[in-house]
Amino acid sequence: MSSDIEFSKLTDSFMEKILESLIEEDLDELDCDLAMGVLTIEFEDGTKFIMNRQTAAHQIWLAAGASAWHFQQDEAGEWLDTKGRGPLQLVLEEVLSAKLGRPISL
Repeated sequence: MSSDIEFSKLTDSFMEKILESLIEEDLDELDCDLAMGVLTIEFEDGTKFIMNRQTAAHQIWLAAGASAWHFQQDEAGEWLDTKGRGPLQLVLEEVLSAKLGRPISL
């Protein structure tokens, strides 16, 4: 990735797709908001999961409860956890499924 501007456009597009998937799932138990590179997923109990871009590191960070992940894009364009815990979309599906008590597929 050559520039911060390119990175911002890429991550904004990715997070918009995640937001659209969440909206399509029609999950009544949560509200989602995407603004300025931050996707906030808020649950009925007030818990928030936060996904945001970290431009300086060219990463996407996800915080879900007491857990956090840093994702970097590989050569194939997939966002992978820097500690080998999997692709971002799969991690997000897992934490959402655990929180909601049923399988979530994005």
